[in-house]
Order: sequence, then structure tokens, then C-alpha cells
Amino acid sequence: MEIGVFIPIGSNGWLISTTSPQYKPSFELNKQTTLNAERYGLDFVLSMIKLRGFGGKSEFWDHNLDSFTLMAGLAAVTSRIRLYATVPTLAVPPAIAARMCSTIDSISNGRFGLNVITGWQRPEYSQMGLWPGDEYFAHRYRYAAEYVQILRDLWTTGTSDLKGEFFTMNDCRLSPRPQADMKVICAGQSDAGLEFTAKYADYNFCFAKGINTPLACADTVARMQSYADQTGRKVASYALTMVITGETDAEAEAKWELYKEGADLEALAWLVEQASADKNPTGDSNVRHAIDPRSMVNINIGLMLGSYAKVANLLDEMATIPGLAGALLTFDEFVTGTQVFGERIQPLMKSRRHVNSPAMAAE
Repeated sequence: MEIGVFIPIGSNGWLISTTSPQYKPSFELNKQTTLNAERYGLDFVLSMIKLRGFGGKSEFWDHNLDSFTLMAGLAAVTSRIRLYATVPTLAVPPAIAARMCSTIDSISNGRFGLNVITGWQRPEYSQMGLWPGDEYFAHRYRYAAEYVQILRDLWTTGTSDLKGEFFTMNDCRLSPRPQADMKVICAGQSDAGLEFTAKYADYNFCFAKGINTPLACADTVARMQSYADQTGRKVASYALTMVITGETDAEAEAKWELYKEGADLEALAWLVEQASADKNPTGDSNVRHAIDPRSMVNINIGLMLGSYAKVANLLDEMATIPGLAGALLTFDEFVTGTQVFGERIQPLMKSRRHVNSPAMAAE
């Protein structure tokens, strides 16, 4: 089972609360988190892109770094771990994205890949005059398909002449090309999103569900594999889940109760409003499921809650899902969270026996 970290590029990570750890993103925070992940033998880190936050007292995601430049910096200070940036397809032309990827591929010596997002939060783009209108919700995956085809053309041949519905390329060129095969990620959960992933991407990130229900995302993984089988391509699925842990179950549960008590209702209301904007019946459930009020404090990305041993067992159980390649983890606090995972949780995991955490920690 591979393990990655969804690093804290936005303020307050993935907890919409005034009583959770409060911080603004910085290169130092993300560097320490990533160096911890590398030291303890984790496989990759991923940074999102968010161009406008949700506000409220917690100023949730109101403060964000840029994904590409952050990952370029991290590429320069790491040596083994894989790195993935996120591109907002409405804001960055594909030829520019292809060149930035090639640059970070050079910095990282082939350890870089790209997460492609279509964009669902209208104010992110309308604030810059880039929102194409709400009809975009219905055709955004056709747009993304052309976008990725241009990326693939440039990365593999150095040229693109695509004449499509949304893009017109005229002998567009890229050199130098990436030295390694550039992997593409998509996190779409709808039928349209999974179909796109099966045709154009290498990895899919799905949302885990509920609290301490590690098998709950098995249906999404199975749907992804079904679409991949139809295209004859291999697509690996990774489950996104939060880890809140402690020496005992009671200690971890007390943290979660504290965070829920501070739920930022203003920021949550903004999330519900934006997630409801897509009226397209085939819209992505990975956005709409966030409206579920049962555990919105962590955007309903799923939660592994309990002692170190309990979390280790839960992740091992998740590893048994057919077709699941690994997990993408978030933490309530990232520097100590990655350290605790590496020193106290990972050594207990049967699915991570191939990683020698104590030896790596001593290096």
C-alpha cells in the first residue's frame, strides 16, 4: 500500500473550524512536512490549487500558495519522494502547464506529475474574468480531454497541432521534454469524471467516507476499475482520508470533538452555496457529497480516528480493497502528524512492512 500526503498549501489544512490548529501556509511548513514524509519512506506528496477561500472566522483557505512554484521548491530540497502539483485548467494554458511540468521534471530528476482539475468553484475564476459561464459545468470534461491531449502531445513528441472544440494549436512546441513518463491524476467521482480518468489519467483520487469505515470507498474504486477495464488502461486508485490520532482512542476523540465544537458555520455555508452551483445532473459527487452535514468540519473526506494502533489497523483494512493502490493522508497538524505517522503508526501497519521507518528516521 502506497502512502502520500496532501500537503497544507491552504490555510488550516482540511478542518473548517476555529478550534483546530490555525495556520497560514508557508514554504517552511510544507518543506518540513515533505521532508518528514520522505524521511519516513512515504511515497508521494500532492498539493492542490485554491484561488479563493471560504472566509468565515477561520478564514478557511483564504490564504494559499501556488502549487507549481511550491512543488518546484520542494523538488530542489528532496531526493526520493514523488511530487504532484495541481493545474487549474481554466487559468493556465496547456502549453504553459506542459513547460512548467518539464521544468520541475528537470529539477526533480523525473519525480514529478500533474493533478488536472476542471474547476467547480465559480468565484475562483469569475474574480479574474476567467469563468466561461455556467454552461461550462456540462462540458468541462470535454474541455479537460483536449487539455490533457495537448499535454500528452507536447510531453511525448514536443509538438501539438490539435484543432479542437476549445483549443487551437498551431505547431506548438516544447523542448526540453520531460525525462520521465509524466503521470496525470484526476479526482473526479461522477460517471463523467471516472470516464475521463479512464481515458486520460493514470491515477484517481477518491474520497474515503465516514469515520473509521475504511471499506466505504470500495464502491468508487470498483467503479473506477470498471471504466478502466473498458479502455484497457491501468488506472490506480488512492483514497483520500484524514488522520486524527493520539496515544489512546479517548485522546484522539477529544481532539475531534473540540474541532467540531468550533465548526466555522459561515465558511461551511459558503462551501454549501458553491457546491450547489453546479446544476448539471452529472456533476461530480466529490463536490456535492460535501453538503452532507454529518461531518462537514473536515469536508467529509473520511476520517481515521483513534489510537496509533487503531489507525494502523484501519489503514491495513483499507489496503484490502480490490484495486486500491494506496491512501492520500491529511492531518490536523502536519509536521507532527507526519512524524507521528512515521514513528508510531507506520511501523504497526502490515501493508507497510516493506518500509524500514526506524532506520530512515535515524538517517
